[in-house]
Amino acid sequence: MKAREGDLIETLDGNIFDVKGLVHPPGKIVAFIRFTPDPKGERKRRGVAYRKVYPLQERYSLLREKFPQYLVFDPMLNEQMCEVPVSLVKLHYKPVNGLRQLRSKQDLDEVERQALRFVELLKENAGVSRSKLGISGSLLVRLHTRASDIDPIVYGSENCRKVYKVLKSLMRSPNSAVKPYGQSELKSLFDFRSKDTVVSFEDFVRTESRKVLQGTFQGRDYFVRCVKDWKEVEEKYGAVRYEPVGYAKIRARVVDDSEMIFTPCHYRIDNVETLEGTRVDSVHEIVSFRGRFCEQATKGEAVVAQGKVEKVQELRGRESYRLVLGNRISDFMVPVDTGTQSLSTAEWTSKQQRNSTKNHALWCTK
Repeated sequence: MKAREGDLIETLDGNIFDVKGLVHPPGKIVAFIRFTPDPKGERKRRGVAYRKVYPLQERYSLLREKFPQYLVFDPMLNEQMCEVPVSLVKLHYKPVNGLRQLRSKQDLDEVERQALRFVELLKENAGVSRSKLGISGSLLVRLHTRASDIDPIVYGSENCRKVYKVLKSLMRSPNSAVKPYGQSELKSLFDFRSKDTVVSFEDFVRTESRKVLQGTFQGRDYFVRCVKDWKEVEEKYGAVRYEPVGYAKIRARVVDDSEMIFTPCHYRIDNVETLEGTRVDSVHEIVSFRGRFCEQATKGEAVVAQGKVEKVQELRGRESYRLVLGNRISDFMVPVDTGTQSLSTAEWTSKQQRNSTKNHALWCTK
């Protein structure tokens, strides 16, 4: 089974998982639980009720409590991961197939119609083949609600950059159906994301308001996921070993943002200063497998970031370090001014919480 970022898989026990990344162990798929059968669930499909599980900590708690068989130690990543054995996969949902099925469906609801209009708009304006476009998320597994987002996927670096350019252009057009997030949308997004990532409201608005991979189409939220094509994936499982060596907060300068739109996203950095935590010889990049960290910073910007420090060991002997974001609620990355670098982790967290409360209160009064 060849699964990649944006695919969903359904297991024999009825759970539905998000596939993460592009490199997987033999006979297993790295994925996180997203929908689980629950008699009290608000989403129904073919007579079965499901509950959506989104915050990362909630996903891990559910797995530990009810489905520990999916939590295993991965020898190449040197940590516990959620990996689904291929032998336990009942259905493999692919976004390209999901889009094809939507196009042939007769009785579309409003969410499905808007999703098709949006993908068609991207296709026509960017000149991308339908075979390189798909629909992911709840729409792919028919578990969406009337309030669900639209989650298109674009495959291939060149296609992704074309779509990104088109989205940026559409957002600037006054009569376009594609809009950047405004005040109310950013407030709602902050309320949702703050359960899973600690960041001040001020920093959140500053970073999220300039993104184009997320926004609204005809008033409905969307998030476009950009994924490399299979032929562009050079890494093979086992060729690189990742070893967690600690946790750190760093300040650095982004020198290459060419991979910022992809999931996983990468930011090459230099002028790295460890502000707190684990100190290593050199951290050469910031990486995340979570879409929320795409477009987080651009080339030339100074950033403060906090996350897991990993040693990257290639089989041919080359060794380096990277900072990985998204595993903890305390992970973050924001462009900063020079005054931020002197804050300790405790001071930073306190500042984030104070600003979050203060700015959120101010926002609600506007």
